[in-house]
Amino acid sequence: MAITVDIQGQPPIKIAVIIGSVREGRSGGAIADWFIGRAAQRPDINLDVIDLLKISLPLTLPDKRRATPEVARLLQNVSPRLAAADGFVVVTPEYNHSFPASLKNLIDWHNEEWHAKPIAFVSYGGRSGGLRAVEQLRAVFAELHAATIRATVSFHKPWDSFDADGSPVDPTLCSGAVKSMLDQLLWWADALRYARAIRPYSTGPQTD
Repeated sequence: MAITVDIQGQPPIKIAVIIGSVREGRSGGAIADWFIGRAAQRPDINLDVIDLLKISLPLTLPDKRRATPEVARLLQNVSPRLAAADGFVVVTPEYNHSFPASLKNLIDWHNEEWHAKPIAFVSYGGRSGGLRAVEQLRAVFAELHAATIRATVSFHKPWDSFDADGSPVDPTLCSGAVKSMLDQLLWWADALRYARAIRPYSTGPQTD
């Protein structure tokens, strides 16, 4: 049986860009600004920037099953934005072969907001360019029923990669990577948005 899909008039894909570092003097702000500038040039994307420096989530997680005013207050500035997103780009450094606690805290405060959505990564760090942090994040997001994108953008020694104006010293090294990553992310975001619309995603029996 053939299925006809009408894609005319589809709204732009909503992508939430999550800046994961909260460290003073972080490189993530400049890297995120550069990436956002590139992504904003595409008419098929609607961007929402979630900077964890501006999001206050405590380390103590309340029982989310209890819809208390306190829980609602803590989450009101971020949860609806994650839920509305069709996909995500996580900008992450690598700290001690992993990703920052601030990012894990945001992830752990949420669950269904990640389900059946694609996630791409822009990473930075020393010799690895943050790729060890990305590899660990792939495992975390797989547990949350998210689909991580194969193509990544990574910066080795980012303090040497950007000039004083926040632009890459050699933009040719990363322009192709950004296009490949966004193309893959938008393909998955569009496909999964349609799939969620016609059939709600099920995680199966809950064991935890």
